[in-house]
Amino acid sequence: MISKLFQLIAIATLLVSCGQGQRESSQGHDEMVDRLEALESSLSEPEINFLDNLAGLCGKSFRGKETYSAPGRESWVEKDFVMHVTVCEDDRVYIPFHLDEDQSRTWMFLATEKGLRFRHDHRHEDGTPEELTMYGGYSDGKGTGYRQNFPADEYTINLLEDTLGREWRIILTDDLSSMIYQLHYSGQLMFAAEFDLTEPI
Repeated sequence: MISKLFQLIAIATLLVSCGQGQRESSQGHDEMVDRLEALESSLSEPEINFLDNLAGLCGKSFRGKETYSAPGRESWVEKDFVMHVTVCEDDRVYIPFHLDEDQSRTWMFLATEKGLRFRHDHRHEDGTPEELTMYGGYSDGKGTGYRQNFPADEYTINLLEDTLGREWRIILTDDLSSMIYQLHYSGQLMFAAEFDLTEPI
């Protein structure tokens, strides 16, 4: 009798715990959906379209080259540029950028409560962050599905002790045949690189 009672209690406990697990799982899923919807609602339609256009390149790699370097800057014209579109989720796209054998850089496009954010993740070979990393900025709200401008944010200004008025511009041609990365100082072009999207490698 006692054994049967224990069996009934065990079954009831299992059913309750399963129900709780399902509710917790469902709640976790609902929270994730709510978070993604909140992030998406914080982005403008052009920002969403821009992120979608980048995500459309997922799983592919493309070769590029330096197309401009301002006088006095170190030129990378002889180096091999390769971008890899590796992470494409609802709220983020990661693009590691390799310069010859240097694999320290990753471009990060993130949907945040403040809008679309662009960051440069710099890491040592062992994966630890470099001293100057995660700099970038938020979209200025003037972009399109093919072009976004990212003035340096407060974090970047403090990190780089920036008085140069940095702004990054990421440009996709309308036919998605190329992607252009530009760095400007107070509106003046300082560096540009272009990647050929027509021939994945």
